[in-house]
Amino acid sequence: MSVAGLKKQFHKASQLLKEKINGVEGTKLDEEFLNMERKTDITHKLILDLVPKTIGYLQPNPAYRAKLSMLNTVSRIRGQMKAVGYPQTEGILGDCMLRYGCDLGIESGFGFALIEMGEALKQVAQARDCMDIRVKQTFIDPLQSLQDKELKEIGYHLRKLEGRRLDFDYKKRRKGKIADSEIKKAFEKFEESKDLAERSMFILLEKDAERMQYLSGLTEAIIDYHRQSCQILENLRSNLQTRITDASNQPKREFASKSVANTMCYTDIYGVSTCSSGQSSATEVTEALSEKYAPVVIHPPDKVATKTHTTVNPVSNYESGSPLDQPCCQALYSFQPENQRELGFKEGDIIILTSQIDENWYEGMLRGESGFFPLNYVKVLVPLPK
Repeated sequence: MSVAGLKKQFHKASQLLKEKINGVEGTKLDEEFLNMERKTDITHKLILDLVPKTIGYLQPNPAYRAKLSMLNTVSRIRGQMKAVGYPQTEGILGDCMLRYGCDLGIESGFGFALIEMGEALKQVAQARDCMDIRVKQTFIDPLQSLQDKELKEIGYHLRKLEGRRLDFDYKKRRKGKIADSEIKKAFEKFEESKDLAERSMFILLEKDAERMQYLSGLTEAIIDYHRQSCQILENLRSNLQTRITDASNQPKREFASKSVANTMCYTDIYGVSTCSSGQSSATEVTEALSEKYAPVVIHPPDKVATKTHTTVNPVSNYESGSPLDQPCCQALYSFQPENQRELGFKEGDIIILTSQIDENWYEGMLRGESGFFPLNYVKVLVPLPK
């Protein structure tokens, strides 16, 4: 800084101290300017308060928000563009229902209903993810842009105006010791800064329609989310009512007790082997049940599957009709294809089986697409005919 600049800064500080301590009055700005400055300051404060609260509305868990912020920062440092998504509560509940529904099996009415509800809740979570993206694009980003550009520029003009006012008041107070030309020059600079600041604030405050458009974007995003959620849950409720009715109309089964004596052979005290008359039938039933409910051994996948987020209004596998009357399987993990011949799917998807390539790979169809996928990513629901 030059000697003249340093001297000017000293003069400004001297004038400010006299105003604060000695009560010296400086140049007063007009009421309209002060009113615009007050509204601009309110706009600045509301953005600083509104943006974090909007993010808190979309992502209520502060611990998860902090964790995601850290992970996304690390990803940007590493050059990874993909951001980590917020774990929606509907998705967490849906995953829990899907897991236990698959454990119970589709033979159980309750198990199949859990699978349906779990998938519906995951769709609601995906719809909420879409709402998060829309709110960020239509509401949060425009407000942050307003904060970073227009309000920042207005703040710069106001600070410069205050500095030039102090300089002008100092020179005006020392009139006679300072040349009139310098006082006039200081006044002209003060007027120039006042005009720039006033013009910038006027433009900002005249854009009410644009600010209200941001609120409209937030409202539409929330409405669309609730509309999609309502549609998904209405379809689920209809399916559940149908299943409840079907289950209620089924004939009631009677419990048949099977004693140990009816299911085993033994040798009496005379050495004669005796068997219960119901032994063969019991054995056949046991073998049939063992065969039907034989556990399926699933080995963990060699790679971590990447979950993908779908766009607005995802469609369930069950809405177009259940494929369980033909060979099919259910995805235990999400699978991301690495070449064109592989079939990608998400956890919980029902895939129609067309053939088994070898002991490690199946060929199947999902949503009209055909391809290969690893056996250890799925659980067979209806096996291929031998």
